[in-house]
Amino acid sequence: MKNKTLFILLLFFLYGCTHKEHYIGEQYLGTKYILDPLGEEKAPDKDPLIRYDAFDCMTFVETCLADGDIEKLNKIRYKDGNVNFINRNHFVETDWLNNNSDLLENVSHQYGKTERKKVAIDKKNWFKKKHNINTKFKTQYAILEYIPYAEFKPITTKEPLIVLFITGNLKYYAKMGSGLSVVHMGFLLPNGMLRHASKTDMCVTDVDFNEYIQKHKKHKKHIGFVLVKIK
Repeated sequence: MKNKTLFILLLFFLYGCTHKEHYIGEQYLGTKYILDPLGEEKAPDKDPLIRYDAFDCMTFVETCLADGDIEKLNKIRYKDGNVNFINRNHFVETDWLNNNSDLLENVSHQYGKTERKKVAIDKKNWFKKKHNINTKFKTQYAILEYIPYAEFKPITTKEPLIVLFITGNLKYYAKMGSGLSVVHMGFLLPNGMLRHASKTDMCVTDVDFNEYIQKHKKHKKHIGFVLVKIK
């Protein structure tokens, strides 16, 4: 009996030494990057509702949050799960965060000194100029609480967080009637890595989060990042 107990303890010890944590999205590492790979399977966006062979930064995060389930994914990508192009959560600032408030929570203030940025999204103008679609949307406003790069300090987290990288108003988007601020997203993992669908590497990859921040903040238009908890 004593020998059996020692054997079991040895197995637990060996398991603890060799076991590695598996974090969200690991199964998609190496998957290729394609901009805007998902749609409604009909005009104006005939791309599929779900796919696992290619992602951009947003669809990678969304698919991981949905555990690869199409019904869950539709609820994340569309207001009230109503699948159509107009109803899609096109803008992270006013659509995606608000319509997924039961799943997501901005916790930036728990990880550093924050500032606030007011964002105005003129969806009516954006739909008309970019897609020639007439809508009745009114200009929407959002307040983004974020950690400025100047206030950045190494972050330790016990659970994966979503990172939203934000920038100042870009002239191109301003012409389209949008104060777009969120330009990239991924997961900050407990092991200190940023897991994201990278346009630079053209695939889903892991990079050291601290190193990524140091490179990212050199660009004048990039102002900081938002940390979002998955409830």
